[in-house]
Amino acid sequence: MTTTEPAWFKSSYSSGSSGDCIEVATCPTTIHVRDSKNTTGPRLALAPASWTEFVAFAARDRG
Repeated sequence: MTTTEPAWFKSSYSSGSSGDCIEVATCPTTIHVRDSKNTTGPRLALAPASWTEFVAFAARDRG
């Protein structure tokens, strides 16, 4: 059995200087989220529908 590491990426809105960022990897049935400063630490695994709801919530104007 072969397992491969998902392809992780940071948002284009990430601040390169502060280092405070999350990374995301998309797979067909799961969206993975991790801390970019601790890539071997805990990860979240979300259903695509949950991720879509989260992104829509985060994108709403909070002002």
